[in-house]
Amino acid sequence: MTLSVRSRVPAPALFVVGGLSMYVGAALAVGLFDRLSPTAVAVLRLLGAAVVLLAWRRPGRAAWRGSRLVRAVAFGLATALMNIAFYEAIARLPLGTAVAVEFCGPVAVAAVASRRPRDVAAVLLAATGVLLIADVRWSGSPSGVLWALAAAAMWAAYIVLGKRVASGGNGLDDMAVGFVVAAVALCPLLLVGGPDGVGALADPLVLLLAVGVGVLSSVVPYVLDQIVLRRVGQARFAVLLALLPATATVVGLIALAQVPGLLEAVGIAAVIAAVALRSKDGDVAESVGRT
Repeated sequence: MTLSVRSRVPAPALFVVGGLSMYVGAALAVGLFDRLSPTAVAVLRLLGAAVVLLAWRRPGRAAWRGSRLVRAVAFGLATALMNIAFYEAIARLPLGTAVAVEFCGPVAVAAVASRRPRDVAAVLLAATGVLLIADVRWSGSPSGVLWALAAAAMWAAYIVLGKRVASGGNGLDDMAVGFVVAAVALCPLLLVGGPDGVGALADPLVLLLAVGVGVLSSVVPYVLDQIVLRRVGQARFAVLLALLPATATVVGLIALAQVPGLLEAVGIAAVIAAVALRSKDGDVAESVGRT
């Protein structure tokens, strides 16, 4: 994607594309949950993304040392742990509950970074919309809630560290390095038991699905995140992340004939209003000094 095209495409549109890719990847991951533990699926997803990014970007020596390496590894580990915690959460909680709890992370980042009444109003609208869409149920298992809270904390770290990586000017190369190092460090977690045990890792179909999940759920949306993070601030990025549950609702309506109820429809409207309210500042003004 060229610089001129990137500057013309609105940030919300990029998030919708990333969200669509992410949920197609999630559909592929459903099959893997039947063969492996949620943690093992998350690590395979990271491995698939790391292999594709490494082959595509081929980061130079400078990316593997010094402060760049430290930033990249921190970002890679935060991303990996976020995925592991979320997969473990949805194995124990209803998806809506896990998503709602996880959104505490980006909403908290937006609240901390906000300095104007418009920012606060946008965050409140986004938080309200996410809670309505998610149809929160707090009757899940305590361990599931703890996993979801861990995912929220890692999501907040992902936003903060992702901004630093993107602002360094070599976001995609550093993301490749971070994913590779995190994948190597977390490989032992592949031994965590699943329905088919370690034997499932020898199945070519499982490995192929893992690469597909990695590309669709990690490479595509995270590359788009790097593009957007270089153009906007952390507060607006966190609010834009609220488009994800709205996108998921639309995908469910079209692909699965899941008609949203009244509260979900109100939630979608609240999220869209939050994004529109926060987006009035204009991308060009916010991108000065960030590219």
